[in-house]
Amino acid sequence: MIMESSKKTAHDFLSFVNASPTPFHCVDSAKDRLVAAGFTEIKERQDWASICKPGGKYWLTRNGSTILAFAIGMKWKPGNPIAMIGAHTDSPTLRIKPISKSQSEGYMQVGVETYGGGLWHTWFDRDLSIAGRAMVKTATGEFVQKLVKIDRPILRIPNLAIHLDRQDPFTFSKETQLFPIAGLLAAELKRQGVDAKSEDDVQDKDDAQSNFMPLKSVSERHHPFLVELIASHAGAKPQEVVDFEMILYDTQKACIGGIHEEFLFGQRFDNLGMSYCSTMALIRSVESASSLEEESSIRLISLFDDEEVGSLTAQGAHSNLLPAVIRRLSTLPSNDKKKSHTSSTAYEQSVSSSFLISADMAHAMNPNFPGKYEARHRPEMNKGTVIKINGQARYATNSPGIALIQEVARRAGAPLQLFVVSNDSPCGGTIGPMLSAAMGARTLDLGNPQLAMHSIRETAGVHDVEYAIKLFESFFEHFSELEAKILVD
Repeated sequence: MIMESSKKTAHDFLSFVNASPTPFHCVDSAKDRLVAAGFTEIKERQDWASICKPGGKYWLTRNGSTILAFAIGMKWKPGNPIAMIGAHTDSPTLRIKPISKSQSEGYMQVGVETYGGGLWHTWFDRDLSIAGRAMVKTATGEFVQKLVKIDRPILRIPNLAIHLDRQDPFTFSKETQLFPIAGLLAAELKRQGVDAKSEDDVQDKDDAQSNFMPLKSVSERHHPFLVELIASHAGAKPQEVVDFEMILYDTQKACIGGIHEEFLFGQRFDNLGMSYCSTMALIRSVESASSLEEESSIRLISLFDDEEVGSLTAQGAHSNLLPAVIRRLSTLPSNDKKKSHTSSTAYEQSVSSSFLISADMAHAMNPNFPGKYEARHRPEMNKGTVIKINGQARYATNSPGIALIQEVARRAGAPLQLFVVSNDSPCGGTIGPMLSAAMGARTLDLGNPQLAMHSIRETAGVHDVEYAIKLFESFFEHFSELEAKILVD
């Protein structure tokens, strides 16, 4: 049987995954854990110098889909190092189009677009639902964000029977055949009390009397019953829903599996796995009342949205978010008012001595495709976190970083593995290279091993969740001491 500590951590991770079908929900799940651990919300628009103090613990969000949290050491001084872990909140998925209302051959259908590079054939014949955020207009004229998660299956992308098409390999059009059905048109017309005609002829009786709107209402752009479902889960009336961002997700829960309960079966492990582990490591590292008393650094996590589509958004890792936050933190005054002079180069001093762990899930060895892996770099699940290296700089790892993480892992008792892709294989990317280039901070790429990355159902190892948390916790606790021993400029 698996170790009880690993099993307990794994169950909590699965709860995190099942509650987080979208980046918005991932941020909400992380926020709940941070608040419970005593972290205080701050806003980018505030003056942090009057709020953030040594010994304090804080969090902030951008766009509701990216979250950043940090804890300030009691011995912090302007220009000191910052220990950072970066991960991402998004995963490949299908997003509902701005105008999704469609019908064909007696079926109600919902138009979707692909987000990221998913293994889209795995989305066929799954019990799908929707989740995301709705923008709701209140009675006072304000527009507020409401999270929505419909817990029952309402959509399905049906396969074609083998008797009608024996093509091998299976190919399909992502535009016309990766197209969910939502129900039968006849049933919807009956619900609306319409005996004939198409749904397109069904008009909201209030439309003719409504004021001019630059866009068609959401009930015109989407199936009315879909809007009603979204509104009910947002605690609003359909006419109060101004717009929404909804994605599809698999309603089958993530769970523990394997003959010895050594596997995790689920969805979005890339990269909820590293988002969860970094959040829990930061929380654990400051659980003790004295944990920050001798700390001279800042401990920070940043969970970005939009990594799967290039990160070039306001809430992505390619934005100004992390550099701007580091610049503001680098000048925070210390507790010693007599020695709290802030140099004009405090930002550059902080960045040059800081370290970023770019945490993104890694590829475990797939026994059915051994030829796709480099012969001496074949990570195994439940054997520890994987250091990722690439000669084309798709990862930011170098030997000084490996020296640091090895010592961090030794102190934590956390095993590590190494990975490079075969010269005949392409290599994925992470937020590591873009952030290390933008800030000039030392960076290392790593992640827990998993199978079937970007499938709607992925597989990971039970023990690796606890291993990663221990590794990250050790990084936060020992970085200030070890940073000064890595003698590379």
